[in-house]
Amino acid sequence: MPVGRALPEAGLRRVPIQARSRERLARVLEVADRLIATEGVEALTMIRVAAEARISVGSLYQYLPDREAVIETLAASYLEQLEAKAALLLDIARRERWDDPVGVLVDAFAQVYRDEPGFRALWFGKDLNEAARAADREHKRRMAVLLRDVMLAQGAVADIEGLDIACRAAHLMGDAVMQEAFRSDPDGDPNLLREAKIALRAYTSQWASPTET
Repeated sequence: MPVGRALPEAGLRRVPIQARSRERLARVLEVADRLIATEGVEALTMIRVAAEARISVGSLYQYLPDREAVIETLAASYLEQLEAKAALLLDIARRERWDDPVGVLVDAFAQVYRDEPGFRALWFGKDLNEAARAADREHKRRMAVLLRDVMLAQGAVADIEGLDIACRAAHLMGDAVMQEAFRSDPDGDPNLLREAKIALRAYTSQWASPTET
């Protein structure tokens, strides 16, 4: 998590206000991200995180009371990154026309998976607490809305009754296949990613605008 990225509030005992404190917390999350990516969640101890972030354990406890809070905050940062990516794609989709909107979306989020080994390690493990899982469920709802708006901006679907639930289903299906593609291959199983595109193109085509059919 690069210093300067917006800090999520989930899991925090208190939100840092001063720039120096925010940079310190960002370092903590960077360390946690690296440890999870390279050694797994079991390497995530408060003493080690504090030492490698070059802060005292007492300072760490001011913001994050335990390892669960670190995991929850880090999970929130990953979800916010995915939503920021979707918002960026929506902005681009309103200004450009793509030959293959589904392909662009699948490739864009596959790249996020490639770039974030900590995200993969955390999501594919068994260490997400219920708060993080609840946040993920709400995240998926917001992502479905953003991706619906991308498809509408591209003229790939019509704004008709049932589109919201269809886009939510499409996102859930695509997300499940995406995760499976990266469980065993850090670059993403190309066969699964290809099949995800084929399936999603076929599914979304039934909602196409008359001029796109």
